[in-house]
Amino acid sequence: MTIANPMSDLASGGFRLGVFSANADRGLTFSTVPEAWKAEWDDVAEACRIADRGGLDFFLPIARWRGYGGSTNVREWSFETFTWAAGLAAITERIALFMTVHVPLLHPLYAAKALATVDHISHGRAGLNIVCGWNPDEFDMFGVTLVKDAYVQAKEWLDVIVTTYNNDRPIDFDGKYYQLKGAVSRPASLQKPRPVTMNAAFGPPGRDFAAQNCDHLFTSFTDIEIGKGHIADIKARAAKFNRDIGVFTIGHVVCRPTQAEAEDYYDYYSRQHIDEEAVGYHMQQKKNFSHSHEDDAFRLYKQRFSAGTGSYPLVGTPERVASELSKFAAAGFNGAALSFVNYRNELPFFCETVVPLMKDAGLRACA
Repeated sequence: MTIANPMSDLASGGFRLGVFSANADRGLTFSTVPEAWKAEWDDVAEACRIADRGGLDFFLPIARWRGYGGSTNVREWSFETFTWAAGLAAITERIALFMTVHVPLLHPLYAAKALATVDHISHGRAGLNIVCGWNPDEFDMFGVTLVKDAYVQAKEWLDVIVTTYNNDRPIDFDGKYYQLKGAVSRPASLQKPRPVTMNAAFGPPGRDFAAQNCDHLFTSFTDIEIGKGHIADIKARAAKFNRDIGVFTIGHVVCRPTQAEAEDYYDYYSRQHIDEEAVGYHMQQKKNFSHSHEDDAFRLYKQRFSAGTGSYPLVGTPERVASELSKFAAAGFNGAALSFVNYRNELPFFCETVVPLMKDAGLRACA
C-alpha cells in the first residue's frame, strides 16, 4: 500500500502547511523562557501526531551537530533526521516526513538506503531536504572542509541516489566527487523516480541547483513584496530547465485568542528573554557563510532571529495568522514551514483555529 505524499502534487491545489525544526531543542527560537521546546522524544512524537491529525502536510527537521553557545547552547540537542523520520513514520498516517541531510557528511549510497527505508515504513511519505552546509565550525568536527563548488557535489550525490533506484543492475559512476563501481541500493524508494526533494538555497548557484533537481525550494524574506521577487527569480530559473518547482517560505507563530495576548507573549519570549550570545553568534555565522537572508535582515530584524531564526513573524489571533498566511498564498508561495515556542502546547490551538479558517478561504484543498 502506497499513500499519496501530500508534498508530491502541487497541481492539486491548496497552500501546504508544515512544522519546522521540532527535532532540535528550542526549535527556531533563541529564547531562555522555561517553556521553550526541549525536543524530548515523547513530545516530538506527540507534536507530530497532532500535526498529522490536524491536517498539516509535512514535518521538516533541521540538521544540526553542535550548538550556538550562550547560556542555552541552543540546538546542540537535536535528533538525527533519518532515524527520527523512521520513528515518526511508524506512528503517523498521512503527513509527509522529511529528512535533512548535509551532503558532504553522508555517502549517497548510505543516504539512498536510509531514505528508501523511511519511504517503505511510511508507505510513500518520505521527503529529502538536501543541504550543502554553511557553518565551518560544525564541519570541523568531522574533519570535513566545505568545497567551493558545493552544488556540483550535491548534483552528483543526488544523481547517485536516483540512478541506483532506477536501474535493475549495478551501476558505475565516475564523477568529480564520487567514483563508484557496481553500486546498488535495494529496495528502491516507493516514490518514483525518487522521494520528494527540497532545498533551501538563497544564492544563485543553490537556486539553480534546486531549479534543476528539486521539487521545492524554501526561501526567507523580510516582507511580502520582496518575497514576490524571490518567487519570480526562482520560477524563472526553473523555466530555463523546463521545470516548475514549488516555492515555500518559513514563519514563526504566536497564535492566541486576542491580539494583545499574542503580542505580549511575543515580546516576552523574543525581547525580554533571549540568549544574546547565542543569537549573536548565529547571526554572524549566517551572515559570513550562509547568505541565507537579505543583507538588511541582519541589520533590521534582530527580533526575528531571536524569535524564529530570521523567519517571518505570524503573531496574533487565528484570524490574523490565517490572513497573513493567505497573503503568502496570494503572493505565489505554495506553502510555509512553521515553528512555535512549544510545538506540543501550541499546535492544537493552531490546528483547531487557523487551519479551518484557511480551508474556509479555499486555501486548504489538500487537507
